Amino acid sequence: MLFAIAAVPGAILIARLGVVRALLVGLLLNTVGAATRGAFANTACLFVSTIVMAAGVSIMQPALPPLVRAWFPKRIGFATAVYTNGLLVGEILVVALTIPVILPLVGDSWRLNFALWSIPVLATAVLVAICAPRLGGFAKSESHANAKWWPDWRNPLIWRIGLMLGSVNTAYFVTNAFLPDYAIAAGRPDLVSAALTSINVAQLPASFLMLAVAERLVTRPWAYASTGLLCVLSLLGIMTMPGAWIVFWSGLLGFANAITLILVLALPSVLSTPDDVHRTSAGMFTVSYSCAMLISVLAGWLWDVTHRPVAALAPVALCALGVVLLASTVKRADQGPRGARPIQN
Repeated sequence: MLFAIAAVPGAILIARLGVVRALLVGLLLNTVGAATRGAFANTACLFVSTIVMAAGVSIMQPALPPLVRAWFPKRIGFATAVYTNGLLVGEILVVALTIPVILPLVGDSWRLNFALWSIPVLATAVLVAICAPRLGGFAKSESHANAKWWPDWRNPLIWRIGLMLGSVNTAYFVTNAFLPDYAIAAGRPDLVSAALTSINVAQLPASFLMLAVAERLVTRPWAYASTGLLCVLSLLGIMTMPGAWIVFWSGLLGFANAITLILVLALPSVLSTPDDVHRTSAGMFTVSYSCAMLISVLAGWLWDVTHRPVAALAPVALCALGVVLLASTVKRADQGPRGARPIQN
Protein backbone atom coordinates (compact mmCIF):
# COMPACT_ATOMS: atom_id res chain seq x y z
CA MET A 1 0.00 0.00 0.00
CA LEU A 2 2.84 2.39 0.86
CA PHE A 3 4.46 1.83 -2.52
CA ALA A 4 1.25 3.13 -4.13
CA ILE A 5 0.46 5.90 -1.63
CA ALA A 6 3.92 7.49 -1.37
CA ALA A 7 4.85 7.48 -5.07
CA VAL A 8 3.22 10.86 -5.81
CA PRO A 9 4.79 12.53 -2.71
CA GLY A 10 8.06 11.22 -4.13
CA ALA A 11 7.34 13.24 -7.27
CA ILE A 12 6.79 16.31 -5.07
CA LEU A 13 10.26 15.91 -3.58
CA ILE A 14 11.76 15.50 -7.04
CA ALA A 15 10.07 18.70 -8.21
CA ARG A 16 11.10 20.66 -5.13
CA LEU A 17 14.55 19.25 -4.32
CA GLY A 18 15.73 17.77 -7.58
CA VAL A 19 16.16 14.13 -8.54
CA VAL A 20 19.44 13.34 -6.78
CA ARG A 21 18.46 15.01 -3.51
CA ALA A 22 15.08 13.24 -3.57
CA LEU A 23 16.90 9.95 -4.11
CA LEU A 24 19.12 10.70 -1.10
CA VAL A 25 16.05 11.45 1.03
CA GLY A 26 14.54 8.11 -0.01
CA LEU A 27 17.74 6.22 0.78
CA LEU A 28 18.08 7.85 4.20
CA LEU A 29 14.43 7.20 5.09
CA ASN A 30 14.88 3.60 4.05
CA THR A 31 18.03 3.31 6.17
CA VAL A 32 16.41 4.79 9.28
CA GLY A 33 13.20 2.79 8.89
CA ALA A 34 15.03 -0.49 8.29
CA ALA A 35 17.48 0.00 11.17
CA THR A 36 14.81 0.93 13.71
CA ARG A 37 12.39 -1.90 12.92
CA GLY A 38 13.92 -3.95 15.71
CA ALA A 39 15.08 -1.14 17.97
CA PHE A 40 12.00 -1.02 20.19
CA ALA A 41 10.04 -3.85 21.81
CA ASN A 42 6.76 -2.40 20.66
CA THR A 43 4.43 -3.52 17.88
CA ALA A 44 3.38 0.04 17.01
CA CYS A 45 7.04 1.07 16.60
CA LEU A 46 7.60 -1.91 14.32
CA PHE A 47 4.69 -0.82 12.12
CA VAL A 48 5.73 2.85 12.07
CA SER A 49 9.34 2.06 11.20
CA THR A 50 8.16 -0.30 8.45
CA ILE A 51 6.01 2.50 7.03
CA VAL A 52 9.03 4.83 7.05
CA MET A 53 11.15 2.18 5.34
CA ALA A 54 8.51 1.60 2.65
CA ALA A 55 8.10 5.35 2.13
CA GLY A 56 11.81 5.57 1.42
CA VAL A 57 11.47 2.92 -1.28
CA SER A 58 8.45 4.74 -2.71
CA ILE A 59 10.44 7.96 -3.02
CA MET A 60 13.39 6.22 -4.66
CA GLN A 61 11.31 4.45 -7.28
CA PRO A 62 10.03 7.52 -9.22
CA ALA A 63 13.51 9.07 -8.90
CA LEU A 64 15.30 6.35 -10.83
CA PRO A 65 13.63 6.73 -14.27
CA PRO A 66 14.38 10.50 -14.48
CA LEU A 67 17.96 9.82 -13.41
CA VAL A 68 18.28 7.24 -16.17
CA ARG A 69 16.77 9.72 -18.64
CA ALA A 70 19.15 12.50 -17.55
CA TRP A 71 22.37 10.51 -17.19
CA PHE A 72 21.98 7.88 -19.92
CA PRO A 73 19.66 9.33 -22.59
CA LYS A 74 21.13 7.10 -25.30
CA ARG A 75 21.25 3.91 -23.21
CA ILE A 76 17.97 3.95 -21.30
CA GLY A 77 17.26 0.23 -21.71
CA PHE A 78 20.71 -0.80 -20.53
CA ALA A 79 20.75 1.58 -17.55
CA THR A 80 17.30 0.39 -16.46
CA ALA A 81 18.47 -3.22 -16.74
CA VAL A 82 21.47 -2.39 -14.54
CA TYR A 83 19.49 -0.95 -11.64
CA THR A 84 16.76 -3.59 -11.93
CA ASN A 85 19.48 -6.24 -11.87
CA GLY A 86 20.69 -4.68 -8.61
CA LEU A 87 17.15 -4.82 -7.24
CA LEU A 88 16.75 -8.51 -8.05
CA VAL A 89 20.23 -9.52 -6.90
CA GLY A 90 19.76 -7.59 -3.67
CA GLU A 91 16.46 -9.18 -2.74
CA ILE A 92 17.75 -12.69 -3.45
CA LEU A 93 21.05 -12.20 -1.61
CA VAL A 94 19.26 -11.03 1.53
CA VAL A 95 17.09 -14.14 1.58
CA ALA A 96 20.03 -16.42 0.79
CA LEU A 97 22.46 -14.95 3.34
CA THR A 98 20.30 -13.99 6.32
CA ILE A 99 19.81 -17.40 7.96
CA PRO A 100 23.15 -19.13 7.18
CA VAL A 101 25.48 -16.11 7.45
CA ILE A 102 24.06 -12.92 9.01
CA LEU A 103 22.04 -14.34 11.92
CA PRO A 104 25.02 -16.35 13.30
CA LEU A 105 27.12 -13.17 13.13
CA VAL A 106 24.65 -11.26 15.30
CA GLY A 107 23.85 -14.00 17.78
CA ASP A 108 20.61 -14.99 16.05
CA SER A 109 19.11 -11.57 16.82
CA TRP A 110 16.46 -10.61 14.29
CA ARG A 111 16.70 -7.03 15.61
CA LEU A 112 20.41 -6.71 14.85
CA ASN A 113 19.82 -8.48 11.54
CA PHE A 114 17.55 -5.60 10.45
CA ALA A 115 20.13 -3.05 11.57
CA LEU A 116 22.95 -4.81 9.75
CA TRP A 117 21.06 -4.98 6.46
CA SER A 118 20.47 -1.22 6.62
CA ILE A 119 24.21 -0.56 6.32
CA PRO A 120 24.38 -1.24 2.53
CA VAL A 121 21.54 1.26 2.04
CA LEU A 122 23.41 3.92 4.00
CA ALA A 123 26.58 3.13 2.04
CA THR A 124 24.64 3.62 -1.20
CA ALA A 125 23.45 7.05 -0.02
CA VAL A 126 27.03 8.04 0.80
CA LEU A 127 28.25 6.87 -2.62
CA VAL A 128 25.50 8.82 -4.40
CA ALA A 129 26.31 11.98 -2.41
CA ILE A 130 30.03 11.68 -3.18
CA CYS A 131 29.97 10.46 -6.77
CA ALA A 132 27.06 12.40 -8.30
CA PRO A 133 28.72 15.85 -8.02
CA ARG A 134 32.06 14.52 -9.27
CA LEU A 135 30.39 13.08 -12.34
CA GLY A 136 28.38 16.23 -12.95
CA GLY A 137 25.33 14.25 -11.87
CA PHE A 138 23.58 17.07 -10.03
CA ALA A 139 23.83 19.44 -12.98
CA LYS A 140 22.61 16.87 -15.47
CA SER A 141 19.72 15.66 -13.35
CA GLU A 142 18.56 19.11 -12.28
CA SER A 143 18.65 20.54 -15.80
CA HIS A 144 15.26 18.93 -16.35
CA ALA A 145 13.83 19.92 -12.97
CA ASN A 146 10.21 21.02 -13.19
CA ALA A 147 7.90 22.56 -10.60
CA LYS A 148 5.05 20.30 -11.75
CA TRP A 149 4.69 17.11 -9.80
CA TRP A 150 1.04 15.96 -9.96
CA PRO A 151 0.68 13.18 -12.56
CA ASP A 152 -1.45 14.07 -15.56
CA TRP A 153 -4.13 11.45 -14.99
CA ARG A 154 -5.74 12.36 -18.32
CA ASN A 155 -2.67 11.05 -20.08
CA PRO A 156 -3.48 7.50 -21.30
CA LEU A 157 0.23 6.65 -21.19
CA ILE A 158 0.23 6.63 -17.37
CA TRP A 159 -2.68 4.20 -17.25
CA ARG A 160 -1.31 1.94 -19.96
CA ILE A 161 2.17 1.50 -18.54
CA GLY A 162 0.74 1.53 -15.00
CA LEU A 163 -1.52 -1.40 -15.85
CA MET A 164 1.38 -3.20 -17.55
CA LEU A 165 3.60 -2.79 -14.49
CA GLY A 166 0.62 -3.66 -12.30
CA SER A 167 0.29 -6.93 -14.18
CA VAL A 168 3.96 -7.67 -13.57
CA ASN A 169 3.71 -6.84 -9.86
CA THR A 170 0.51 -8.86 -9.52
CA ALA A 171 2.12 -11.91 -11.08
CA TYR A 172 5.02 -11.69 -8.64
CA PHE A 173 3.18 -10.83 -5.43
CA VAL A 174 0.12 -13.04 -5.88
CA THR A 175 2.07 -16.07 -7.05
CA ASN A 176 4.56 -15.81 -4.18
CA ALA A 177 1.68 -15.39 -1.73
CA PHE A 178 -0.47 -18.30 -2.89
CA LEU A 179 2.02 -20.74 -4.39
CA PRO A 180 2.83 -22.41 -1.03
CA ASP A 181 -0.83 -23.02 -0.18
CA TYR A 182 -1.48 -24.08 -3.77
CA ALA A 183 1.26 -26.72 -3.63
CA ILE A 184 -0.04 -27.96 -0.26
CA ALA A 185 -3.60 -28.14 -1.60
CA ALA A 186 -2.26 -30.12 -4.57
CA GLY A 187 -0.85 -32.66 -2.15
CA ARG A 188 2.80 -31.66 -2.61
CA PRO A 189 3.95 -29.71 0.46
CA ASP A 190 7.46 -30.94 -0.29
CA LEU A 191 7.54 -28.67 -3.36
CA VAL A 192 6.83 -25.39 -1.52
CA SER A 193 10.46 -24.42 -0.95
CA ALA A 194 11.57 -25.53 -4.42
CA ALA A 195 8.75 -23.64 -6.16
CA LEU A 196 9.41 -20.39 -4.28
CA THR A 197 13.13 -20.70 -4.92
CA SER A 198 12.49 -21.37 -8.59
CA ILE A 199 10.24 -18.36 -9.21
CA ASN A 200 12.66 -16.00 -7.48
CA VAL A 201 16.06 -17.32 -8.56
CA ALA A 202 14.92 -17.60 -12.20
CA GLN A 203 14.72 -13.80 -12.24
CA LEU A 204 18.51 -13.57 -12.08
CA PRO A 205 19.39 -15.08 -15.48
CA ALA A 206 16.65 -12.92 -17.00
CA SER A 207 18.11 -9.75 -15.48
CA PHE A 208 21.61 -10.58 -16.67
CA LEU A 209 20.29 -11.41 -20.15
CA MET A 210 18.56 -8.03 -20.29
CA LEU A 211 21.87 -6.25 -19.69
CA ALA A 212 22.74 -7.36 -23.20
CA VAL A 213 19.44 -6.98 -25.05
CA ALA A 214 17.18 -4.53 -23.16
CA GLU A 215 18.37 -1.61 -25.25
CA ARG A 216 17.02 -3.24 -28.40
CA LEU A 217 13.73 -4.48 -26.93
CA VAL A 218 12.32 -1.53 -24.96
CA THR A 219 10.25 -0.15 -27.83
CA ARG A 220 9.45 -3.49 -29.48
CA PRO A 221 5.80 -4.51 -28.91
CA TRP A 222 6.53 -8.12 -29.81
CA ALA A 223 8.91 -8.39 -26.83
CA TYR A 224 6.13 -7.54 -24.35
CA ALA A 225 3.63 -9.73 -26.15
CA SER A 226 6.07 -12.66 -26.07
CA THR A 227 6.87 -12.40 -22.36
CA GLY A 228 3.19 -11.86 -21.54
CA LEU A 229 2.23 -15.01 -23.42
CA LEU A 230 5.05 -16.89 -21.73
CA CYS A 231 3.64 -15.81 -18.35
CA VAL A 232 0.17 -16.99 -19.38
CA LEU A 233 1.60 -20.34 -20.50
CA SER A 234 3.54 -20.70 -17.24
CA LEU A 235 0.46 -20.01 -15.11
CA LEU A 236 -1.59 -22.49 -17.12
CA GLY A 237 1.19 -25.02 -16.56
CA ILE A 238 1.16 -24.42 -12.80
CA MET A 239 -2.62 -24.77 -12.70
CA THR A 240 -2.92 -27.89 -14.86
CA MET A 241 0.29 -29.93 -14.52
CA PRO A 242 0.90 -31.62 -11.14
CA GLY A 243 4.03 -32.66 -9.35
CA ALA A 244 7.49 -31.31 -10.14
CA TRP A 245 6.07 -29.42 -13.11
CA ILE A 246 4.93 -26.78 -10.61
CA VAL A 247 8.59 -26.01 -9.91
CA PHE A 248 9.46 -25.84 -13.61
CA TRP A 249 6.57 -23.56 -14.56
CA SER A 250 7.21 -21.35 -11.53
CA GLY A 251 10.77 -20.78 -12.70
CA LEU A 252 9.63 -19.98 -16.22
CA LEU A 253 7.11 -17.51 -14.81
CA GLY A 254 9.80 -15.77 -12.77
CA PHE A 255 12.08 -15.60 -15.82
CA ALA A 256 9.46 -14.11 -18.16
CA ASN A 257 8.09 -11.75 -15.52
CA ALA A 258 11.53 -10.31 -14.76
CA ILE A 259 12.10 -9.51 -18.43
CA THR A 260 8.77 -7.68 -18.61
CA LEU A 261 9.58 -5.80 -15.40
CA ILE A 262 12.83 -4.41 -16.77
CA LEU A 263 11.26 -3.38 -20.07
CA VAL A 264 8.27 -1.63 -18.45
CA LEU A 265 10.45 0.24 -15.94
CA ALA A 266 12.29 1.82 -18.86
CA LEU A 267 9.12 3.13 -20.53
CA PRO A 268 8.65 6.41 -18.58
CA SER A 269 12.18 7.44 -19.55
CA VAL A 270 11.61 6.47 -23.18
CA LEU A 271 8.08 7.73 -23.79
CA SER A 272 7.96 10.91 -21.68
CA THR A 273 9.55 14.30 -22.19
CA PRO A 274 12.45 14.96 -19.78
CA ASP A 275 10.50 17.21 -17.42
CA ASP A 276 7.60 14.75 -17.20
CA VAL A 277 9.48 11.54 -16.42
CA HIS A 278 9.12 11.87 -12.63
CA ARG A 279 5.37 12.59 -12.89
CA THR A 280 4.78 9.74 -15.29
CA SER A 281 6.82 7.39 -13.11
CA ALA A 282 4.91 8.38 -9.97
CA GLY A 283 1.59 7.80 -11.73
CA MET A 284 2.79 4.47 -13.10
CA PHE A 285 3.86 3.21 -9.67
CA THR A 286 0.64 4.42 -8.04
CA VAL A 287 -1.52 2.56 -10.58
CA SER A 288 0.65 -0.56 -10.61
CA TYR A 289 0.90 -1.15 -6.87
CA SER A 290 -2.78 -0.35 -6.39
CA CYS A 291 -3.61 -3.03 -8.94
CA ALA A 292 -1.32 -5.55 -7.28
CA MET A 293 -2.84 -4.89 -3.85
CA LEU A 294 -6.45 -5.09 -5.02
CA ILE A 295 -5.95 -8.20 -7.15
CA SER A 296 -4.11 -9.94 -4.29
CA VAL A 297 -7.20 -9.46 -2.12
CA LEU A 298 -9.45 -10.56 -4.99
CA ALA A 299 -7.40 -13.72 -5.51
CA GLY A 300 -7.78 -14.73 -1.88
CA TRP A 301 -11.49 -13.99 -1.95
CA LEU A 302 -11.97 -16.11 -5.07
CA TRP A 303 -10.25 -19.05 -3.39
CA ASP A 304 -12.47 -18.69 -0.31
CA VAL A 305 -15.68 -18.40 -2.34
CA THR A 306 -15.01 -21.19 -4.83
CA HIS A 307 -12.98 -23.47 -2.53
CA ARG A 308 -10.75 -24.07 -5.54
CA PRO A 309 -7.04 -23.23 -5.16
CA VAL A 310 -6.74 -22.65 -8.89
CA ALA A 311 -9.09 -19.65 -8.57
CA ALA A 312 -6.38 -17.65 -6.80
CA LEU A 313 -4.09 -17.87 -9.83
CA ALA A 314 -6.74 -17.19 -12.48
CA PRO A 315 -6.64 -13.36 -12.06
CA VAL A 316 -2.86 -13.48 -12.49
CA ALA A 317 -3.25 -15.22 -15.84
CA LEU A 318 -5.69 -12.52 -16.95
CA CYS A 319 -3.19 -9.84 -15.91
CA ALA A 320 -0.47 -11.51 -17.96
CA LEU A 321 -2.85 -11.54 -20.92
CA GLY A 322 -3.34 -7.82 -20.31
CA VAL A 323 0.36 -7.25 -20.97
CA VAL A 324 -0.12 -8.84 -24.39
CA LEU A 325 -3.10 -6.61 -25.15
CA LEU A 326 -1.23 -3.45 -24.07
CA ALA A 327 1.99 -4.30 -25.89
CA SER A 328 1.32 -1.76 -28.65
CA THR A 329 1.55 0.98 -25.98
CA VAL A 330 5.31 0.98 -26.25
CA LYS A 331 5.19 1.98 -29.90
CA ARG A 332 2.10 4.14 -30.25
CA ALA A 333 1.67 5.94 -26.95
CA ASP A 334 -0.86 8.75 -26.78
CA GLN A 335 0.97 11.44 -24.88
CA GLY A 336 -2.15 13.30 -23.75
CA PRO A 337 -3.52 16.79 -24.38
CA ARG A 338 -0.16 18.44 -24.63
CA GLY A 339 0.99 16.15 -27.38
CA ALA A 340 4.46 15.46 -26.00
CA ARG A 341 6.44 13.33 -28.36
CA PRO A 342 8.41 10.29 -27.17
CA ILE A 343 12.16 10.33 -27.57
CA GLN A 344 13.90 7.85 -29.79
CA ASN A 345 15.77 5.22 -27.85
